[in-house]
Amino acid sequence: MENFTFHDLNLNTPLYNALEDLGLTTPTPIQTESFGKVASGSDVVGIAQTGTGKTFAYLLPILRNLKYSTQDNPRVLILVPTRELVVQVVNEVEKLSKYINNRVLGVYGGTNINTQKQAVAQGLDIIVATPGRLYDLAVSRVLQLKSIQKLVIDEVDIMLDLGFRHQLMNIFDILPERRQNIMFSATMTKDVDELITDFFRNPEKVSIAVSGTPLENIDQTAYGVPNYYTKVNVLEHLLQNKEVFNKVLIFVAYKKMADRLFEAMEELFPNEACVIHSNKTQNYRLRSIEDFENGEKRLMIATDVMARGLDIDHISHVINFDTPEYPENYMHRIGRTGRAEQKGLSLLFSTEKEQDAKLAIENLMKMSIETLDLPETVTISKELIPEEREIIKERYNPLKRNDDDAPGPAYHDKKDKNKKENLGGSYRREIAKKYKKPKTRGDKNYNRRNKKRK
Repeated sequence: MENFTFHDLNLNTPLYNALEDLGLTTPTPIQTESFGKVASGSDVVGIAQTGTGKTFAYLLPILRNLKYSTQDNPRVLILVPTRELVVQVVNEVEKLSKYINNRVLGVYGGTNINTQKQAVAQGLDIIVATPGRLYDLAVSRVLQLKSIQKLVIDEVDIMLDLGFRHQLMNIFDILPERRQNIMFSATMTKDVDELITDFFRNPEKVSIAVSGTPLENIDQTAYGVPNYYTKVNVLEHLLQNKEVFNKVLIFVAYKKMADRLFEAMEELFPNEACVIHSNKTQNYRLRSIEDFENGEKRLMIATDVMARGLDIDHISHVINFDTPEYPENYMHRIGRTGRAEQKGLSLLFSTEKEQDAKLAIENLMKMSIETLDLPETVTISKELIPEEREIIKERYNPLKRNDDDAPGPAYHDKKDKNKKENLGGSYRREIAKKYKKPKTRGDKNYNRRNKKRK
């Protein structure tokens, strides 16, 4: 809708003041479409691409209707898949609550649970949590969920991908039956649909973009690259241009690859890179995000698990160092750039083995990604990392001993001291028979009982 502003929504003065302080005047489509449905109290399912303002889409109507209360138990529960996303959502709540008197707390694993128990005991209105830590707090009886009126599950598709389904079921079992369920996701998968069918009551659906639709303001290109070391060479060539590649997020498939690439970038561009994945400590991860966001680090290397917890402005490029196996993950990766309707750039590196995955991405988006020729100055390496080398099956080797030649189990008579049998009986009685005195001679309670008997 043209000329539609936040003042056209039925907000209140504290929220208008907070939005004005943030410099926000125009809601995004998902915020406009969702506000009335979430505010009505109906169950809501929202599907919209990453970077389109889903967090504010559910926070604005919730905060609009959240009345002041002095009760200790939380009334709003927001579940998210990663620690970084907990921090991000708490930060967004605090921004919008600048002129509202409410209490918000974020809890996640990897930190001292006793500190979080103390914070919960002080009372709160909104709790933002990862499923595992929330369930731990609920089981300990410190956190009471009996007052929850609204349940928000953010980024539910990645939550299910990460194996949180069982924990979600446990949480649903201890929540009040009369509650509003709100779910937001970037993609609609079979698992997500089953979750909606099982736990939502006639949900209102808001879909701003077809699942898998690329953001129009992101330019996507690709390079066909033969192996890891050539990918590093292409990356080095591109990153030499520091003015263009000024804030670059590089995605890799797994943690070992992230550490390997980080070491390579540190050699090529000292003190310009940071790395983030689930094996890093919480403080290290938060510090890496802060350094990257503030511009102290130009490059950030991350795994897919971290993709949903990164809401950083002005990322110039997203580089897919490998081609993700699941095409939805590609959508989440590139959604880190081109946020808030700014221009974004995405690059995809694909080996010959990754061409099927690239084709799956193109089929999901219903568009092809332009493949560029490798720059002439880039060296094509023939060296392979262990994961790229073929596993050579050894042919018949007459010198290699087979199972038939393997030595059998040892057989020999036991020594006399090892032939004793355990005949059972009272250990104390046997000791008394041997030493003519009770083993518990110095036990005050034993001696007191014997005196009474005498």
